[in-house]
Amino acid sequence: MRLPRTKGAGMAGRAIWSGVISFGMVHIPVKLFGATHSKDLSFNLIHTSCGTKLQQKRWCPTDEVEVPWSEVARGYQYAKGEYVTLTDEDFEQLPLPSKHTIELTAFVERVEIDPVFYEKSYFLTPDASAEKAYALLLTSLDEEGLTALATITIRKKEQLCALRPHGGTLMLETLFYPDEVQLEREVDLSKVKLAERELQMARALIEVLRKPFRPEDYQDHYREALGTLIEAKLDGKQVVTSPPPRDTKVINLADALARSIAVARKSGKQTTRKAAAHAATKPSPADGKPRRAARAPEKAPARSARRATRKVG
Repeated sequence: MRLPRTKGAGMAGRAIWSGVISFGMVHIPVKLFGATHSKDLSFNLIHTSCGTKLQQKRWCPTDEVEVPWSEVARGYQYAKGEYVTLTDEDFEQLPLPSKHTIELTAFVERVEIDPVFYEKSYFLTPDASAEKAYALLLTSLDEEGLTALATITIRKKEQLCALRPHGGTLMLETLFYPDEVQLEREVDLSKVKLAERELQMARALIEVLRKPFRPEDYQDHYREALGTLIEAKLDGKQVVTSPPPRDTKVINLADALARSIAVARKSGKQTTRKAAAHAATKPSPADGKPRRAARAPEKAPARSARRATRKVG
């Protein structure tokens, strides 16, 4: 049974924004594309008695009528029950220089930006006539290890943003403004006393679980479980229930750490063996046939090494 198509299953090829990056007296025409998309399954509200999709109407309780889109506007409530109306023309006329220009105003170390400020990621691509200027900015930021700060107006809203190198592309990430972020939230741990043995075991557990970040190692278990549930319901099969919740009560911290280390080490060995077995039977890129682990590699004719080069137009 085919699973319903997920929301945003295909990355849109249409640019979200187009304008120029202003870098001093240098102007770089660019287009903005989304770097992320949601794969959440979408749902409709239905009437349980007949299974019909419900309609959501724009209803005015004063006139007791359904309101057409032509009579809908945005209103800001400045007092209880009192609104100031804003039209699309009002938003268009806002004096925002960042509507069509990303003006770089400062350059900072990337580590200076707390991750809590990052909101959404985009890619910037240059027009054909601006590839050299684009490559110049990209290379300069990469070599200096810096991130550029600027503002951009996306969908009528001006946002603070950061531009940084990502491989061979400039990535733009919108940032929250300071008044949108709550950084002050401390936990009082002054009465907590940690034993040296507990610290050593905690560090040991961290070291056992330490590994490079590979996004492909992680799965969306919620989406998978939801997809399985939908397919089971479509096929009229028995729905698998979730396992009982784990006992989160910690009796002895040191014992819990010791057991965790043992489990992590055992799991790591099993993962390594599985990876080795998978690699041994992985098809060769040349002929698509599985390789045999016990077979000695054959000598292949020497090939000229290909080096990736970056073309600057």
